Amino acid sequence: MTDKKENLTIHINQEWCKGCGICVAFCPKKVLAIGENGKSTMIDPDNCIKCGMCQMRCPDFAIFLGGSDS
Repeated sequence: MTDKKENLTIHINQEWCKGCGICVAFCPKKVLAIGENGKSTMIDPDNCIKCGMCQMRCPDFAIFLGGSDS
């Protein structure tokens, strides 16, 4: 069974992220940014609409929508 959208959270695997910025560029709400460590980070989680564009565009599968225990 699939989680309801409101129960999903963005998860970023910092070890897999190469900081390419594709997720940042495609985020319609601009809730992602490249952090000081050169990797993708969530800067505005309250405005995330959980559309999945970041997950769909990440070439390294470093970002995904999942439940809190994912």
